[in-house]
Amino acid sequence: MSNDEFRAVMSRLAGGVVLVTAQEPPLDPDDPRAPQGEYAGMTATAFLSVSLDPPLVLVSLRTGARMDDLLDEQPLWAVSVLAESQRHIAGRFAMKGRLSDRLLFEDIPYTPGAITGAPLVGGALGNLECRTEQRVTAGDHTLVIGRVLGARMPSADGGPLVYFRGRYRQLG
Repeated sequence: MSNDEFRAVMSRLAGGVVLVTAQEPPLDPDDPRAPQGEYAGMTATAFLSVSLDPPLVLVSLRTGARMDDLLDEQPLWAVSVLAESQRHIAGRFAMKGRLSDRLLFEDIPYTPGAITGAPLVGGALGNLECRTEQRVTAGDHTLVIGRVLGARMPSADGGPLVYFRGRYRQLG
């Protein structure tokens, strides 16, 4: 089996689209007055529920990616389940060679999570705040399992954004 054959088959598995976010730790963790680091975010389609008791979720991150490195040092992070109207957000945070994360968040409505401080995207179908429980190396990815510390549904409007055959799509 070639990589292209594997990729072609897996592209036929529809997946929901989420934005995983975190805040970099303070520049000087020993100084409570030190400025916080900037926000970071990435689009993910490999995200799933693992357990109800305790509430656990899993996200797959490319090993060595900025979010993988950040979540290795910052245990608190968040997930926003993107609505079909938020395709532009998914595309923006999935770009290769993209702008700084600070600029990517500039015109997106969000609030810092009360538990994690990570950005929770406004208009998302749901938001989760998580703490890393376990990291598992799996080939060229890291599977990050997080305990859900808080959940909210800020919007009930519209359907989910879906990724299928290499493109963002809507249900229906």
